[in-house]
Amino acid sequence: MSADIVNLRRVRKAAKRDKAEAQAAENRIAFGVSSAEREQLGAKRQHDEKHLDQHRLTPPKS
Repeated sequence: MSADIVNLRRVRKAAKRDKAEAQAAENRIAFGVSSAEREQLGAKRQHDEKHLDQHRLTPPKS
């Protein structure tokens, strides 16, 4: 009857890391936007701003 010796501090730290990684994965799914989507949104925003600026009735004061 020999039992493996376990360092409880290491076990606690490993469990904490696993829990943090699971939370991070959930957050990436819930809040994350891929870089391709981010670039696409930025390009669309620039296009829309340019389109609106082209239709101004009076030019902006500089």
